[in-house]
Amino acid sequence: MTTSFDTSSMQDSLNLPFPATTKQVAGLVNGIQTDVGVMNFSDKIMVTISQAGRLGHWLHVPMENQNPGTEGMHTLSEGDDALLPLQSLTTTTLLGGYAPGQDTTGQLLARQIATAIAMKTPSEKRLLLVGLGLDKSTADRDSFFAIVDLVLQCL
Repeated sequence: MTTSFDTSSMQDSLNLPFPATTKQVAGLVNGIQTDVGVMNFSDKIMVTISQAGRLGHWLHVPMENQNPGTEGMHTLSEGDDALLPLQSLTTTTLLGGYAPGQDTTGQLLARQIATAIAMKTPSEKRLLLVGLGLDKSTADRDSFFAIVDLVLQCL
């Protein structure tokens, strides 16, 4: 004999926004069409940066600050160090990124995005998931800042 299960009580207790909020922007980086998308889920923030429609390198950055005495808030630097990525953020490659220099560039880009999110919302605790599909010619300084600028337009 089967008993019916009332799901209406579950729906009220979850009360999650659906669909996830999404922002997209496109621009040229070194003459290459670059698409950036940000999706905000209840437990994650997903940022995708794609050139030529590919995503071959995935990274994640835990945003929760577990240092004692911070109460979960990110402590932000002042002065010249304010432009650098936060030291408390750790980036981990999940998939791809094995080409020479690609992993380092991807990790720096992910930390810079996480730092921008922490500066905007110091109490942010969701996991940041970053998907990259960048051309090899985007490893220079100007390209890096152009990509970060596109991401900032979505945050």
